Amino acid sequence: MMIIVVMSISSLTVCAEGTIKTAHLTTASTVRDIAEHPAFDSFGKRVLTRDNNLSYYNIRLSNVASLMPYHQEIRPSVVVSTLNYMIDQVTEGKTIFYDFYTSQQKQIDRDKENTGLFFFKGKPGAPFAVVCPGGGFSYVGSLHEGFPLALELSKNGYNSFSIKYRVGGEQRATEDLAAALSYIFKHAKSLDVGVRNYSIWGGSAGARMVANIGSNGAAAYGGDNLPKPIVVVMQYTGHSYYTQNDPPTFAIVGENDGIASPEVMERRINNLRSVGIATEFYKYRNVGHGFGLGTGTSAEGWINNAIQFWEKHQILR
Repeated sequence: MMIIVVMSISSLTVCAEGTIKTAHLTTASTVRDIAEHPAFDSFGKRVLTRDNNLSYYNIRLSNVASLMPYHQEIRPSVVVSTLNYMIDQVTEGKTIFYDFYTSQQKQIDRDKENTGLFFFKGKPGAPFAVVCPGGGFSYVGSLHEGFPLALELSKNGYNSFSIKYRVGGEQRATEDLAAALSYIFKHAKSLDVGVRNYSIWGGSAGARMVANIGSNGAAAYGGDNLPKPIVVVMQYTGHSYYTQNDPPTFAIVGENDGIASPEVMERRINNLRSVGIATEFYKYRNVGHGFGLGTGTSAEGWINNAIQFWEKHQILR
């Protein structure tokens, strides 16, 4: 009789015969456990916040907030449960990561190697959404502001993507969003997503990205000549530019936001409304910047209002 000896190495379980079994993460797991988790294979580093995360590898996920200094209300339990959902999806044989730049494009610009789309599957053929996490264009807060939001959208039946874009500036980040949207449109059939009523969602720096696409279109940032999103959803940003052709816009902010002025955000929404663009605006009590889903705060549940706004503006076939 063959005896298999099982040893625990960090958060993973390894059999002596060499088979690595995927295992769930816990708040006691480390950042290294994410980067090197076998379920995430070649894209584990792109799950994380920065292009180089080596200095954070020994940080436990109970302290995951230290990776995202511009964000607040970070719940380690929410981060971990979302990552475990992603691990389960891979275990079930589903593809959750897609490169939207080609190998040739990455050779020309090595920074593009740090990009990608994380897919949270909804109902076959349902409209898609792209979630753009913030981070001041110095990091990408997918763990708190990307993956959990995309998961909630998929639970509501929508096909959702969380984008890992290049840091370093608003222009290049928006170009990445334009490229990602072009990729989704080109591969809509194989991804089994609907493109007719797509929406784009962003927080802080990510909100600037989606507002840019909403105002100017993907082609203005190097993407294909795509229809504009049916709705733009923005969280806490000081972005003020708009056009008379912007899509319907849903916007939220915390009244205690010390980074993105609630007054600036409300003024932009009023300006959109004044030119006939449909809007909704919410300001939440006792909440600061970068609250993500707002779990445990007065903002909790905002995503349901945003989904209803999106659904109200969808064009029926």
